[in-house]
Order: sequence, then structure tokens, then C-alpha cells
Amino acid sequence: MATKYFTTPIYYVNDRPHIGHAYTSLATDVTARWARLSGHEVFFLTGTDEHGQKVEKAAQDAGMDPQGFTDRVSQHFRDLAATMGFSNDDFIRTTEPRHKLACQALWEELVRRDEIYLGHYEGWYAVRDEAFYGPDEIEERDGKRFAPTGAPVEWVREPSYFFRLSKWGPWLLDFYRDNPDFIAPASRRNEVMRFVEGGLQDLSISRTSFTWGIPVPGDPAHVMYVWLDALTNYITAAGYPDVSVERWRFWPADVHFVGKDIVRFHAIYWPAFLAAAGLAPPRRVFAHGWWTNEGQKISKSLGNVIDPLRLVEEYGLDPVRYFLLREVPFGNDGDFSRAALIGRLNGELADTLGNLANRTLSLIQRNCGGTLPAAAEAAPEDAELLGGLASLPGRVGALVERQEFHLALEAILAEARAANGYITLQAPWALKKTDLVRMAVVLRHLHTALRVFATVLQPFMPGTMAAMLDQLGVSAEGRGLAALAQPLPEGTALPPPTPLFRKVES
Repeated sequence: MATKYFTTPIYYVNDRPHIGHAYTSLATDVTARWARLSGHEVFFLTGTDEHGQKVEKAAQDAGMDPQGFTDRVSQHFRDLAATMGFSNDDFIRTTEPRHKLACQALWEELVRRDEIYLGHYEGWYAVRDEAFYGPDEIEERDGKRFAPTGAPVEWVREPSYFFRLSKWGPWLLDFYRDNPDFIAPASRRNEVMRFVEGGLQDLSISRTSFTWGIPVPGDPAHVMYVWLDALTNYITAAGYPDVSVERWRFWPADVHFVGKDIVRFHAIYWPAFLAAAGLAPPRRVFAHGWWTNEGQKISKSLGNVIDPLRLVEEYGLDPVRYFLLREVPFGNDGDFSRAALIGRLNGELADTLGNLANRTLSLIQRNCGGTLPAAAEAAPEDAELLGGLASLPGRVGALVERQEFHLALEAILAEARAANGYITLQAPWALKKTDLVRMAVVLRHLHTALRVFATVLQPFMPGTMAAMLDQLGVSAEGRGLAALAQPLPEGTALPPPTPLFRKVES
């Protein structure tokens, strides 16, 4: 069985989770669930990034020690994963002993290969980003200086260990050209390539001005730069430095899902660190866009931060999961609108999919004794519907693997609309009076359509689609993609249907 490894970024624990965290993890979850549905063995990792100056300051502001602070905030991210129904196989924290061991082993390997040297750092540093910036990246406004992200920067001079990043620039450019799908979407790939083509400087990878971090082996006055620490989590969870453990077979990761603000760290620093240590780079880094709220930039100062847990309380888990990946092309920026959310839930879930299920299953209850009609040969008027159904899993799979989730859902909705047109045109309620055999055939084809829709929608709406498959009489063992090739037996008992989606008042 082929292995697949998918990761979220590990989330910084200086505040509570928001819609951006839910969005990234949801995309990773859907991808992991699809891979499992396709028969792959999957490892899905998420977790929290708990070191660095920003966390140390946030803990001080909260009147807590850093470990106690990170224990509390990290739990919020575990709670988010549970509430959103994420199927992660591991949750890593960078304060765990296994991670300290992995980071120090990677450091020692880089030292052994002469990829690290001691010097001093002098330049602009943004505490909020935990990142250094060159003079050409700094903008001055009202006598203050800011990074490209808008974070304020301060001039820092301190002893530092450096990673020989500059020597890896040519290798990175060759790697990008040889692996054109490594960075996605294309706009992010172009951005990263331009940055690397401009020339890379060696990277400061230790700090002495604070202590909340992993000590540098042999020189505990230094703690590791938070991004070297954080990025290493992806191999920590796979077993590093013990590459003989069973979980190491999942490395390299198939996709690192990240926000666009951290693509540079994942697409430049991370493959360079790995290559310098003699390890394989990940296969793909996908950087998604940011959400606004009703046309406004989201910020705590505006009071318009979107809490995903409250959305779930108000609209239900699966409708929220559906909307977040349906509304905006993954990779683009998008605007959250309650009107858009309600429109999708009512028009697509309740009216299109839910109504089709209710009509079909109610007709089978009333006219076929609540049991599944026999499978039958397709008539010419059935060919278009059945042809679309047969190709749908392959089309959806290809789109999910390219992270085109909105198009995958549109493909499913297009077939659901076609099925609604089919039931209206074939009118099985009228066939009951004129042709019982044909009525049974039509209802069987509609049942097949619902089975296909419910199967391919499981990664997006696992709870609701499990309920639909229950109503369709599909056993727990028959819910993978491969099982669609096996028709359900004639006479399978179907329970009385209950509505799966409720309409929402605007």
C-alpha cells in the first residue's frame, strides 16, 4: 500500500485559533481523508510551535511561565482539531523531548558537514514574524521601520551561528526547475524563485537575547532560531534521527500545507536545511491565501476575527467544512460572508443534494417496500447520468491532488444537478402508474448517484455523508472508492430517510 504524508504548519501559540488555522488544517484533512479513501496508508500531522521570543513575551504579558502558557494555548489547537473533525494521526509540540532530540541531532549533522559556523548577526529583526529582513525589504513610515509583512523591526546585534544558505542558492533554483510542482500555486513559485535569483545570504540560526528555545548543542548560551526548530517538526514526527523506525517510511512529506506568509521558510530554508543534512526534501509546498471578513481585513483591533468554533455552533460542522473549501479557490485570497455561506448551504446542500436524497429515498420507501430495486441495464436516456457518475471519482481525485478543492466540489455539484434534472425528466412518481419496471430502474440509478456523491463527499463532510451512506444501506466496509465497483445487492433494506441538511434563515 502506497504511503502518503500530509502536514499542516505547526501553529504559533501566542494566541487562540482563528479561521485561518481551521482553513489550513481542513485542506490537509480533506487531502488525507481522500488518500485513505483511495486505499493509501496515510500519516497526517499537525501541532503547535511553542518556542521563540514572541511566545516568551506573550507568556510574560499573561503573567505565566512559558511552559505553562504554551500548555494552555496548545490545548486550544487540540480542541480546534477535535471540534472540526480533523483526522490527524499525530499532534506534535516543539516543547516535547522527542523534538528537542531531533533538532539537536539535525544541528550536529549540519555541523559535521560544515554547514554551520559562528559569527555575529547585525541587522533588522521582526519579533512578530520571528524573521530577519534585509535593508532592501524595510519600509519606513512615520519614523518607524517595518518588514514587508507590516511587522515592526528592530536593529539587532548579537553573536550568532549561521547556516551556509548562500551556497545552496544554485541548488535550489535547479531543484525548482526540475520539480515545477514543488511550490504551488504558480504565483508563489514565481515569488520564491525571484527571491532566490536575487541572491541568498547566510542565515542566522541562533539567538542569545532570549532563552525560551532549544539550546544549541555544546553552546547553551545560544538557542536555536525558531524556524530551524519549527521546521524540524516534520521529520521529528516521522522518527528522526532514528531513520530505522517504521514511521520514517512516510518521509518525504507529500504536501506541506502553509499560509502564503510562511512560504519562504518552507520553500527556501527547509529544503536547503534538508539537502545540507543529506535528507530528501518534501515533494510539495502549497501556500494558500488569506481570508477577509465581509470585505475587511481581519484583525483583533477591528474586532472582526472569525472564530471557527462559533461558526460550527451556529451552522453545523459539515456545512462549515463544505463552505470553506467551496467558496474560494484554494491558493487565492477570499472574503468570508455570511450571506455567501447561507447561500451555499441552502442552494447547494439543502436544495440540490439534500432534496435529491429526500425525494429518491422517500420514493423507494413508498414504492419499493423500503428495499433497493434490482440493478438493470442502462437505457439510452440513462447514459448521460451514468457516464458522469462513472468518471466522477477520478475527476474529483485529480482535483483534490492538485488542491483544487472548489473545482472538486463543483464537479460533484454539477452531477448532483444533473441527477435532479434526471429525476424530474424521468418522473418515477408518474412511472408508478404506467411502467413499474422502468420506475424501479430509475430509482436504482438515482440510488447509485447518491451512493457515488456520498462516497466522494466523505472527505469534505464525513459525518453527514456517513449518515447518508447509512440511509443508502451501504455497510462500513463498502465506503471506499474501490467499493463503488461492487453494486449493492437487490433487496438491501433501506431505513426511512431523514433530512440531512437544514435550510438556514438569512
